[in-house]
Amino acid sequence: MSGTERGGGLTRREFVHSAAAAGLMVTLPSWAQDPAPAARRSDELAVAVIGSGAWSNSQGLNLVRYSLKIPGVRFVAVCDIWPYARRYTRNVLRKYDQNPNEYEDYRELLEKEKTLDAVLIATPDWVHAEQTIACLQAGKHVYCEKEMSNTIAGARAMVQAARASGKLLQIGHQRRSNPRYWHALKLIEKDRLLGRITHCFGQWNRPRLLEIGWPSGEELDAATLRKYGYDSMEAFRNWRWYRKYSGGPMADLGSHQLDVFNWFLKTPPRAVQASGGLDYYTEQKGRDWFDNVLAIYEYATPAGPVRAFYQVLNTTSHGGFFETFMGDEGSLLISEDTRKGQIFREETAKRREWENEADKVELMDREAINLKIGETLTATGEKDPEGQRLLAESQKPPHQLHLENFFNAIRDGTPLTCPAEVGFEACVTVLKANEAVASGCRVEFQPDDFKA
Repeated sequence: MSGTERGGGLTRREFVHSAAAAGLMVTLPSWAQDPAPAARRSDELAVAVIGSGAWSNSQGLNLVRYSLKIPGVRFVAVCDIWPYARRYTRNVLRKYDQNPNEYEDYRELLEKEKTLDAVLIATPDWVHAEQTIACLQAGKHVYCEKEMSNTIAGARAMVQAARASGKLLQIGHQRRSNPRYWHALKLIEKDRLLGRITHCFGQWNRPRLLEIGWPSGEELDAATLRKYGYDSMEAFRNWRWYRKYSGGPMADLGSHQLDVFNWFLKTPPRAVQASGGLDYYTEQKGRDWFDNVLAIYEYATPAGPVRAFYQVLNTTSHGGFFETFMGDEGSLLISEDTRKGQIFREETAKRREWENEADKVELMDREAINLKIGETLTATGEKDPEGQRLLAESQKPPHQLHLENFFNAIRDGTPLTCPAEVGFEACVTVLKANEAVASGCRVEFQPDDFKA
C-alpha cells in the first residue's frame, strides 16, 4: 500500500514546504540524471516496486529502503502512476548506485523487464489482486502489502494464481517474521506460560487524521486519474477512506493484529459481531469508511472457547497499538512497539526459573515482567540457542526481516512466514467484521470461507 500504514503522511502544507527540497533532488544536470546502469552480479535478484511512494513514511518507499539493507537485491524498475513518486524513489535508489527504469503502467513494466526475479507491490488495496495476478502469471515472485484485497473474491483469486504459477507470494504481515512474536509464541506453546488462553484483546488507536496532500504543481491531471480509476487527486491520496479502494481501518490496521490472534490461537474465528460507524468524519465529503470499529470474535480452540475483543479508533491515540493474550495462569502483552511487552503471572502460577527481579515492573497495580528475548533456559540450565538466534535477529527492523524471508525463499527455498493462504485467512477475518458492522448482526464463518 502506498502511504504510511498508520494512515499518516504529509499534509498539504507540509508538502508545499517540502516541495523545494524534492525539487533539488530532481533537477540534477543531465549528465547526472541517467548514469550508466551498474553491471548485475550473478547472485543478485532483479527487483521492481509497483506503488513506490514518495516520502519517508510511505510503505512502498519503506520496502525499498529496507530491501537496500539486504545484500544481493538490485532495483531495476520503479512503477507508479504518479510521476512525483517515481522521481522521488528513483533519486533515493541513485544514492545506492542503482538506476532503475521508470514506468507509469505496471503492464508496460512486465512487458519490457524480462529479467525480473521479483516484484514488491505497495499500491492501494483495490488493485492488489489485478497486479499480483499479472506478475505471477508473468513468472515473477511477488511480495504484496496487506490487505491482500478489499474483496474476498480478489484475495482468493490471488491465492489461486500463486498456486497455478508455482511462484512465491508473500503477504506483508511483517509480525510473522518478528522475533518478538516468535519468542512470545514459544512462551505460550512450549513453556505454557499462560496456561489455558481464555480471552484476547487488541487495539490500534491513532489520532485524528489530517488530509494527506501533495506538492503544489505535482497533481495528476484529470485524464490520468480517470484512466486509473480515481475521481480526484484527493481520493487518490486519501484512498484508505473510500470503500472502492480499501477495506477501511479494519483492513488497514486491524488485519495485522487479527492475524496475530489467528496465528497464536492456531485457528480462524467461528463468528464475529461488531459495532462501529462513520461518527466523527461525517462532514468530510465523500469519505465512506467507518472511523471506528469495536468487534468481538469467537474462536473454538482444542482447549476450549476463546473470545477476542478488538478495537480500532481514528480519533485518539490513547494506548496506541498492542495485543494481549489472557490465560488462567498468566497474561502476555506484546506489540511491534518495542516499549511494550510484559508478562503477568497469576498469583497461583509457579515462578519461572528465568524470572529476574530486576526485570519486574509495576503496571496497573500488578507486578509484571518485561518481555525479553533470550531469557529462557534449556533443561540443563543453559541459554536456549533458539532464543539467542531470535535475540540476534531482533536487532533488525521487522519489515527488513519479512523481506529477508521473502528473498531467502526465492534463493534457497526458505519457507515463507506469510504465504498467500495465511494472508487470505486474515483478509476474510477482517472483511467479515465490516459486514457485521453494516448488518448489525452476528456473522458466522463457514469452513469454506477460509478455503481458496
